[in-house]
Amino acid sequence: MNSWVNSAEILGSDLPLELSGTGNRRALLMDALREAVRSGRLAPGTRLPPYRSLAADLGLARNTVADAYAELVAEGWLAARQGSGTRVAERAAPVTPVHRARTPEHVARPVHDLVQGQPDPSVFPRTAWLASARRALAAAPDDAFGPGDPHGRPELRRALAGYLARVRGVRAAPDRIVLCSGAAHGLRLLADVVGGPWAAEEYGLPFHRALLASHGVGTRPLGVDADGARVGGLTRRDRAVLLTPAHQFPTGGPLHPARRAAVVDWARATGGLVVEDDYDGEFRYDRQPVGAVQGLDPEHVVLVGSVSKSLSPALRIGWMVLPQRLVAPVVAAKGEREQFSSATEQLTLADFIESGAYDRQVRRMRQRHRRRRDQLVAALHARAPHVRVTGIAAGLHAVVELPPGTERSAVRAAAWQGLAVEGLGDYLHPGAEHSPRAGEAGAARVPRAADASPVPHRDGLVVGYATPAESAYPEALDALCRSLPPVTPPPAPAPPQPPAAP
Repeated sequence: MNSWVNSAEILGSDLPLELSGTGNRRALLMDALREAVRSGRLAPGTRLPPYRSLAADLGLARNTVADAYAELVAEGWLAARQGSGTRVAERAAPVTPVHRARTPEHVARPVHDLVQGQPDPSVFPRTAWLASARRALAAAPDDAFGPGDPHGRPELRRALAGYLARVRGVRAAPDRIVLCSGAAHGLRLLADVVGGPWAAEEYGLPFHRALLASHGVGTRPLGVDADGARVGGLTRRDRAVLLTPAHQFPTGGPLHPARRAAVVDWARATGGLVVEDDYDGEFRYDRQPVGAVQGLDPEHVVLVGSVSKSLSPALRIGWMVLPQRLVAPVVAAKGEREQFSSATEQLTLADFIESGAYDRQVRRMRQRHRRRRDQLVAALHARAPHVRVTGIAAGLHAVVELPPGTERSAVRAAAWQGLAVEGLGDYLHPGAEHSPRAGEAGAARVPRAADASPVPHRDGLVVGYATPAESAYPEALDALCRSLPPVTPPPAPAPPQPPAAP
């Protein structure tokens, strides 16, 4: 096979690219590109044509060219940067390629990012934040620049008490709020003070489970279904339960009202503690945000929150709204001085909330995330109507449900497309893995609001739609759609059997 393309208008020089020989076309293309770089015909920094254009010119499949680009990026021959395309890597001299197994794990850096958990950093409200910082510093009392109080700045605690009461239905005076450096820091402090064991939703952040374990607190899984955590499985032995009731993470959906009441009843009857991770409670799209469980019983529920989704995880500011009996032990666990969160940033956030800038930012981000969600749903409806999207009523991510047994192959396919995305199984509690998955022998369908029967585990992708820049989002969705498994055709009917001989 011989194929030539003159790419002068894209590459900036009259460069014929030859694919000669027989065999795997991706390997032939990679060899041709390596030889062009090695010989100097493709100089460092030269921008390569988009893979769609090169595929059309060479008569190759798009995935073939995309995979070749991705592998050459992993080997160091090419470099891919968001917004600037794929270029020949900068180097003083040609580099001998490292021969490695062509697996997704060897792709150095994904081109597209749909991993959940982080808003687009480019939309941080810099101007409004700077204005709040100037006002806060100008009005700051002298003690703000001394040793920090581990309780947190009173200005921010007052601002949060008013905001959380108004927006999340939280019942708390400022002295019930203890500031921390984020939700993870809050969980560490609670683990030290409360002890274990804890119950936790069977789908959740592995990081949180590992964090609790590192502080000597083991967790056991509670089943999750369409109505949230199956809290009927709680026992008197559980010291606490970690829940995401506003929007179950990552499967989506709020905790059913009957289960909200049931978990509060459990805490009152046993002296247990409900730890409410309110990680994205402000971002609901189909109606007003669901109020916090903490409002039902402030003496048995801890609400944990932060600004990592609404503003930026770089600020390192979070809070706990605590029962009165836990305030002093948690403050003592922090230490004699504030070691984790800057007093000046706490003062800035207090002004940001009280000036109304925080409300405006949340409204802005809610509109942006809803538009992103709608784009995701529309793209999947048009290009992959055989998959189902769930968890779309709130938050910064959705779950793309897949046919049984296809999750890991879809994650691998995404990596070959230069797309970072995670499988739903990555969030499953290890203790829940013995339960049957949907489609397997023994898997059972569970009635809604039931708390006794096992729930079948699902295959799916957890798609974070908040992270990419606006210009990069359409291509990320394109890569996602290319990664999904095709429709499985129904089995062919058996041929008719000839009638039996008389």
